[in-house]
Amino acid sequence: MNTQKQAYYNYIERYLDNIRSKGRYSFTLGELQKEFDISYRALKQSLYRLKSKNKIAQVRQGFYVIIPPEYSQQGMLPPSLFIDDLMNSLNKPYYVSLLSAAAMFGAAHQQPMEYTVITETPAPRSITNKKLKITFLSKSDWIQDGIAKQKTNAGYINVSLPELTALDLFSYSHRFTTNQIVTILQELVEKMKVVNLTKIAGQYSNTASIQRLGYILETELKQQKLADSLWKILEQRNYSQIPLSTKKEKKGEADNRWKVIKNVQIESVAFSTAPPI
Repeated sequence: MNTQKQAYYNYIERYLDNIRSKGRYSFTLGELQKEFDISYRALKQSLYRLKSKNKIAQVRQGFYVIIPPEYSQQGMLPPSLFIDDLMNSLNKPYYVSLLSAAAMFGAAHQQPMEYTVITETPAPRSITNKKLKITFLSKSDWIQDGIAKQKTNAGYINVSLPELTALDLFSYSHRFTTNQIVTILQELVEKMKVVNLTKIAGQYSNTASIQRLGYILETELKQQKLADSLWKILEQRNYSQIPLSTKKEKKGEADNRWKVIKNVQIESVAFSTAPPI
């Protein structure tokens, strides 16, 4: 490497050290282009060298994370350390959701194998490789009351509250079995509050999810106060008979209150999990 290229490399490395000193773990290609008056080719070569030395990793085109020594073996950071910066770079509102949100509230036992993020339509392309799996889902109705800031070692990230997480689990039930959802809810209900559930469900457009959650809360988890708060929402809507599981035939005993057909046997199950990165 010639003297000029070595200088560029050293400048960039010092700049990344400065980013880390401020508590950040990520940066963008555009950020470096503004900072350094060097050619795109020279910049990419410097980044390639940093990647080959396992000092940085590319998450998606134009977005990189800095790998500190404690994560050098994995070669990647936990998404919670950079997801806020990533979504800001995409100019997308978001919240960590489903099992990833449940895990942050202690309701998933272990870190899920995929990190799930809900954003406004259209969702970015999901990221899947040997080191990282981030699934992006989209929804049209955005309930700000159901989203909270959670502290991480890199700052704050947006996470769905337990009440919104519970409703979303049924809205995206095609990704799970009913028994998996119930297993999560068994612990998640300990963090749920009637006032939050009432406020969030009142804005939640998926009535079928409210029916299914209310049915499970009342009949399986014996959480009558939480169930009653959902019942008050349903009384104000038109709703029809639905199966508890969308993956099974619409056969079984129908509940008169929630109009939910119990077409699956409920029992706790274990998830396929992996230890945190």
